[in-house]
Amino acid sequence: MLRTPLRFLGGAGLLLAVAIGFFALQLNTLLAPVDRPAQGEEQVLLAVAPGTSTAGIAAALEEAGLVRSGLVFRYYVRRRGVDQKLQAGNYLLRYGMTTDEIINELVAGNVYRPTFTVTIPEGLTLEQIAARLAEVGAVDYDEFMNLAKSASPALGEILPGQRHAMEGYLYPDTYQFEVGATAQTILRRLEARLLEVFSPELRQRAEELGLTTHQVITLASLIEKEVSVPEERELVSAVLHNRIKKKMPLQIDATVIYALGEHKPVVLLRDLEVDSPYNTYRVDGLPPGPIAAPGRASILAVLYPADVDYLYYRAREDGTGGHYFARTFSEHQDNIRKAQQNRGSR
Repeated sequence: MLRTPLRFLGGAGLLLAVAIGFFALQLNTLLAPVDRPAQGEEQVLLAVAPGTSTAGIAAALEEAGLVRSGLVFRYYVRRRGVDQKLQAGNYLLRYGMTTDEIINELVAGNVYRPTFTVTIPEGLTLEQIAARLAEVGAVDYDEFMNLAKSASPALGEILPGQRHAMEGYLYPDTYQFEVGATAQTILRRLEARLLEVFSPELRQRAEELGLTTHQVITLASLIEKEVSVPEERELVSAVLHNRIKKKMPLQIDATVIYALGEHKPVVLLRDLEVDSPYNTYRVDGLPPGPIAAPGRASILAVLYPADVDYLYYRAREDGTGGHYFARTFSEHQDNIRKAQQNRGSR
């Protein structure tokens, strides 16, 4: 059997091998992640202007302390063949990232887009939603209101006498938007959330009850404004359904307040005379549209009312936020007296 003799490195070859090994060791060391400075932040916002060279990016990374050597970073980028693929933009990078992770962010163009969070509570009117968004600097109030007035809801309809077509169709929730998002983007996102919540299954349920989407949202807005105790939503819903079936006026104080255009802790007898299609003491059936933004619980209450024959409810006035419920006008009168006694005993 022939055997191939071993070839031993000469002095020059051995030195070359040692030099290559030393360089590889140094390269790995210089490419190692950089720990966060003792008193520094965990993240750094790196701004890469359009047209910045690889050398410029490498220098900025070294100055920020995100890489150990800008020169080695440039070498490694060329070695990976991506020196012409680094993209401009603002990048939120963190200490402890590997060089490959940093390069991948720059090649992918995963730029940092600052965001803000805003919460829209249930029961706000369109004007109050606009004010809330303006308060956090998300929109200009007038611009948002003008946009909302000219828009049409994707789910609903526009009926004669409506104050705002988008009233009730901007869903109350907590949202996160990119800084600089347009009023149009924000408006449509709030509406799109309602489309998600009011699912095809719930729309099918509305059809089974003989209700349009607009009627469901309108009824839900009345419940949202009238009910403080969550357990009473389905009971109030039953009252509204029962009165509609019997063609009785709804007589909802919240609609009078909406018609007046101002918040009032107590609705007076003279307020009930306000001439408005939203005044359900004077107008039969539902008002022309929602009076606020209802949440999911109120929408569900419309679609699944309690199985009771109540026709009346009266605020308890004992500080609980609850109501007395009655089947007859006589029972309702008794509840009014009980509520007045509660008020007097406090």
